[in-house]
Amino acid sequence: MSEIIPVRLAVQQRVLPAYRAAFFDLLARSCEKGMSVFYGEPRQDEALGARGELKVAERGYAENLYLGSGRFYACFQRGVMHWLEVWQPDVLIVEANPRYLSTPRAVLWMKARGRPVIGWGLGAPPAGSFWRKMLRERFLAQFSALITYSKAGFEQYQRAGFRGDRIFIAPNAVAPRPTGICPERPDSFRGRPVVLYVGRLQPRKRVDLLIRACARLPESIRPRLVVVGDGPERTALEALAREVFPETEFPGERRGADLASIWAEADLFVLPGTGGLAVQEAMAAGLPVAVAEADGTQADLVREENGWRLRPGDEDHLVTILQEALDDPVRLRRMGRAGYRIVDQEINLETMVDGFIQAIKSVWSGK
Repeated sequence: MSEIIPVRLAVQQRVLPAYRAAFFDLLARSCEKGMSVFYGEPRQDEALGARGELKVAERGYAENLYLGSGRFYACFQRGVMHWLEVWQPDVLIVEANPRYLSTPRAVLWMKARGRPVIGWGLGAPPAGSFWRKMLRERFLAQFSALITYSKAGFEQYQRAGFRGDRIFIAPNAVAPRPTGICPERPDSFRGRPVVLYVGRLQPRKRVDLLIRACARLPESIRPRLVVVGDGPERTALEALAREVFPETEFPGERRGADLASIWAEADLFVLPGTGGLAVQEAMAAGLPVAVAEADGTQADLVREENGWRLRPGDEDHLVTILQEALDDPVRLRRMGRAGYRIVDQEINLETMVDGFIQAIKSVWSGK
């Protein structure tokens, strides 16, 4: 159980996806004086998937007003000042994103009362021009501390001028620490090897790359490819599979016991595109993973001992990795056990909560 801290916490989020609710509820259990999460609805063109529902943390209702579309948008959250006045938090955690136009008012409200604000973000990639760098440093300077998911994010914030002793790593987790022991698999494949993808079926996931790569493998290691999930790209992917790799199976979206049985049958989990919170579930199932590089969090999660990091959009590289993996089932089993150890000991909801608690304690004296 995580440490209990005598704080009344407020957390600002644009939206609440389903995968984040369990984390907030676990963090709320550590806040002796309560915790409220302020969030609203996603954009109409946003493929967010299932919405989260809080069971322990309280909800503050935001009215999200969007300007622009696609990647180039800004969001003003109406109601944030009323929420703060009613909740009266000791500490506020906000998304460290300058596109959220109501956040500066919330920060000023907290500072006027001598209360700290923590920024939460992926990191700070190179800003480019002198003026952009200056604006970023000014934006980050308003925070009492920063929370990021990875060592890469930590280093980026440091390079952007933020003090290292005020930056905290909370590994991006979606699942609790696994219970029991690592699932065992035989040292040889049970028939054809099973390659598994679990997630939304949308263009940025690049499942098309995985289908084409499997079709190029030699007959001796030609796998069953199981694509679990649903989404706007499913029809196109099914058509592609019929054309180039008929061994592909599309069981649709699966949860609970249905999904557990699929994890148990698999030999390798592959995420060829962006996102992919199912990676941790795969590791908890004792599977090695092959994951495309994205925001830097993979560097902490996917290591030589438990998987491969794929070059984005590179089909040839994916073919090479699949062949290397499926040629050696004994190595795959060893890597699966290493992945299980990582999510058991290092990267899980409990360690993510602990990272947030350390950041909160660093800025809040409890007076």
